[in-house]
Amino acid sequence: MSHVVPEPGHAWRVGIAPGIFPTVGHGIALFRRPLAFLNSLPAHGDLVEIRLGPLHAWVACHPELVHQVLMDARTFDKGGPLYDRLRTLLGDGVGTCRHQAHQRQRRLLQPGFRKARVADHTELMGEEVESVCREWRAGQEVDISATMLTLSARVLSRVLFSDSLDAATAAEVHSCLVTIVRGLFLRTVVPVDALFRVPTPANRRYRHASDRLRAIVDAAIAERRRDTPPGERDDLLGVLLAAARSDGEAAAITEREVRSQVFTLMFAGVESTSLCLASAFELLARHPEEERRLHSEVDSVLAAGRPPGRDELPSLVHTRCVLTETLRHRPPGWLFTRVTTKETALGGHRLPRGATVLYSPYLLHHDPASFPDPDRFLPDRWLPGRAVAVPPGAMIPFAAGTRKCIGETFAMAEATVAVAFIARHWRLRHLPGHVERLRPAASLGPRELVMVCEPRAQRPVRTPPGAYSLAPRAKATPGFHDPRTAGGDSVHDT
Repeated sequence: MSHVVPEPGHAWRVGIAPGIFPTVGHGIALFRRPLAFLNSLPAHGDLVEIRLGPLHAWVACHPELVHQVLMDARTFDKGGPLYDRLRTLLGDGVGTCRHQAHQRQRRLLQPGFRKARVADHTELMGEEVESVCREWRAGQEVDISATMLTLSARVLSRVLFSDSLDAATAAEVHSCLVTIVRGLFLRTVVPVDALFRVPTPANRRYRHASDRLRAIVDAAIAERRRDTPPGERDDLLGVLLAAARSDGEAAAITEREVRSQVFTLMFAGVESTSLCLASAFELLARHPEEERRLHSEVDSVLAAGRPPGRDELPSLVHTRCVLTETLRHRPPGWLFTRVTTKETALGGHRLPRGATVLYSPYLLHHDPASFPDPDRFLPDRWLPGRAVAVPPGAMIPFAAGTRKCIGETFAMAEATVAVAFIARHWRLRHLPGHVERLRPAASLGPRELVMVCEPRAQRPVRTPPGAYSLAPRAKATPGFHDPRTAGGDSVHDT
């Protein structure tokens, strides 16, 4: 394999010709042993050709190549098996639409995700995190995966729908999400449509869940339009419906687009955040020194015991480092696809129009050339001044370029509020004999994590569980599974 001669001081050497992974059943290998399969690819080159069923695809294993892909969204458009499946399910929302439609859609939603608007939601986030752990007791075994899912779902439910969904309907949404996301990954790595048209029980469950989710969202939109005057509710659904009513030709969106945006925000905004939170607590329990440092920070910043507000968030430096390192170590979005819109060059190799390109944040985040000791959990990598050494394209939990995740600021604020408040009051311990099991589906993270909660400070006798916070008890957000009243299931995400 020939290579570009590196310039002085240039650390990377990018292959001219792609490696070809020397087996045929790559889709099966990617499904059965996904992380091991990905970790094996860089030995074959910086750009590796694989087969996914009948489809030829190229995996970009080098951060420079991934950076090139992400920074040229016009040439490397959202497409390939993952997004083809997602469009069938979600429609052309801001996360799945083609390049030519993206700017208008992002401009429509951007006001709801600006930093000032996210700061307005910190109280809401605090109310919900306090609510989900209010009834924990010393020594109780808590399904952390289900609890963090409940938290992120309730936060998003309030931001997106206000109180438009009753509890039973929201529980059904939750169940549908579980079924759909379980089926997405297989449909991505084995893109053979005929397999999924066979009326097997799994295929029937997937279709039924997809149909029900569309029907529920359509009904919620119709009810809101029928019963609520324009502009009365200050939530994202209200923003979308206001745009659909617009008389301006450039601003107006269609009914189908409203549904697509709602679907996209539901899928993108629930499980990724919950998996990040569950991973953070799982990793902290295995790294007691990092946990002690986190406790020291939150004890100082949150001395009154209340959830952090907009003024406290900037002071939670180590908390944010813990979350950033969690996203490096275990990114919920671990595998993505793009498709070329024209013949182009990548790593010196010519790719035809319509070529599928894959990239994996997990693979890049564990590259020792970018992150020494990549398997170690080291939050100090992200202290101010240190992160500048990370090469472009090496750390991409929220992607990059014009298609960078619109919800990054929102997700990081929500996760910071949750980790800081819970760590201020509780220490979470693994059950005896705990063994980490990572089984990626459409996203990566622990889905059946049960931990023992221990209070970090003894409450006064007869003090009600919510008394240590001055935040008002949140009204039960229609919603989504609550581990206090139900058995605790988990959901998998896009």
